[in-house]
Amino acid sequence: MQLREYSALDATGLRDLIAAGEVTGAEVESVAREAIAAVNPDLNALTQDLFDPALDADAAGILAGVPFVIKDSGPFARNISFTLGSRSINRAFAEVDHELMARFRRAGLVALGQTTAPELGLTFATESRRYGITRNPWALDRGVGGSSGGSAALVAAGAVPLAHGNDGGGSIRIPASSCGLVGLKPTRGRTPSGPLAGEAGFGLITEFALTRTVRDTALLLDAVSAPTAGEKYTSLAPRHPFVDSTQQDPGRLRVALQSTAWSDATVDEPVRLATVRAAETLEWIGHAVSEAMPALDADDLIEGEMLAVYSTGAAMLRAPRRPDPALLEGVSRRVLEETARASALDIMASIDAQHRVTRSVAEFFERFDLLVTPTIGQLPAPHGTLDYDNDRYSAREWLARISEYGPFTAAFNISGNPAISLPLGESRESLPIGVQIVAAHGREDLLLSVAAQLEQAMPWRERVPPIFAD
Repeated sequence: MQLREYSALDATGLRDLIAAGEVTGAEVESVAREAIAAVNPDLNALTQDLFDPALDADAAGILAGVPFVIKDSGPFARNISFTLGSRSINRAFAEVDHELMARFRRAGLVALGQTTAPELGLTFATESRRYGITRNPWALDRGVGGSSGGSAALVAAGAVPLAHGNDGGGSIRIPASSCGLVGLKPTRGRTPSGPLAGEAGFGLITEFALTRTVRDTALLLDAVSAPTAGEKYTSLAPRHPFVDSTQQDPGRLRVALQSTAWSDATVDEPVRLATVRAAETLEWIGHAVSEAMPALDADDLIEGEMLAVYSTGAAMLRAPRRPDPALLEGVSRRVLEETARASALDIMASIDAQHRVTRSVAEFFERFDLLVTPTIGQLPAPHGTLDYDNDRYSAREWLARISEYGPFTAAFNISGNPAISLPLGESRESLPIGVQIVAAHGREDLLLSVAAQLEQAMPWRERVPPIFAD
C-alpha cells in the first residue's frame, strides 16, 4: 500500500481492503507510521514517540487493523503514561483500560500513539506549556481547537482515519470544525464515561472520536456504544443500527435554524452564511426549516459548565499526589483554588442551572426534530488568542472567555443531547467552517441520517489541507 492510497481512504475503506485480503494489517500499520512521521513535525500533535509495538487489539473486530490514536486525557489505556497536558503530572500510568479503550481494542483499532491536549482540557485551544502549540494542517498559524486538538490535526492531515476524543463543552466538535472533520458528541450515556472527574463531569463529559466521514462515525458508534457493552463485534456482526441509519430516509423533519448566540458573542459573517446555507440545503432536500432556538440563559450555561470545572479540580485534588501549583498554568491554578473553596451550595447552584438548561432544551425538541447552529462563532483562531496561562481569570470568567469564541456547544453537554459538527463550509482563506446539528436525547439515528444527506448534497471528501500525508 502506498501513502497516497492510504491517506485517501477512510476507516471503512481500509477495513474493507483488509477484510478482502487485498492488504494486510501489518502493511497498513507500516504506512500509517510513515504518514504520521510525515506530518507531525509540522503539526506537533503527539505527546511522545509512537507506541512500539502498537497496543493490542482484536484481530476479528469490526475495524480490525485500522490505525488509531488516543488522546492524552488519561488514565485511558493500560500501562500508557499520561499527563493531561500538564507539566505537573509525571510518571502517571493507567493500571487498567478505560471501558471505552477496551471497546476500541475489541473493535480491532490499532492504537499507534497519544495526541496532545491542553492542560486539564479546559480550553478550546490545544496550546500547553508542556507540549507547545499544536498547529492546524489547513493553516499553520491557526489553532486546531480544543481540547481534542492533536487527534483532530492528525485525522485532518490524513495520518490516521479516526482518533479518540472527548467532549465536556465542545472538545470534539470545536476541533472538528477547526480542522474540517466530522465530530459527534453522543447522547449522555451512549458511550462509557467516568468514573474519574466526578463521573465524567456530572455527565457533561462524553467520550468518542473524530473522523473524516459520516459512515466512519456511524460504524464506530455501532462498535462502542453503551447498549452493546457485552457484545463482541466482528465484521459479520448482524446489528449495525447507526450504519443502517445513514442509508435510510428520515422523512420530512422539523428543523430549527439558529445563527445567533444566547450571549452577546459575535458570529463571523462567513460562519453565519455557512450555517444558513446548510439549513437551505436541508430545506432543498425536503425538510421543513424555520428560525428558532431554545430559550436559554447565558448565565445558566456558564453556571452549568462549572460542574465540569469542579469535577476536574476535584479529580486533581483527590489524586495520590497533588500537582505543584508552580507547574500549573494560570487558569488551572485558579480552578484548583476555587474547587477547594467550593461548598455544597455552590455545587447545587450549578446542578440547578443544569436542570434549567436541560428542561428548556427538552421542551424545544418537543417542537423540533433538529437544531442547526454554527459549531464555533468564529474562524479557527490564531495561536495565542485564548490565553489559558493567565491567572487573572476566575473559573467563571474563563468559561465566559472561551464562550465568546465557541458559544454554541456547551449547552448540549449540559443537557446531554447528541450533537454533531459537519465540515459544510469554508472561508475565502480556505479555512474550514463547521455546522452543528443537535437532536433530542437518543436520536443519533436522526443526526447520522441527516448528516449522510448533507454529506451527499454538500460533499467535503475532496477537500484536503495543505499539510497532508500524501
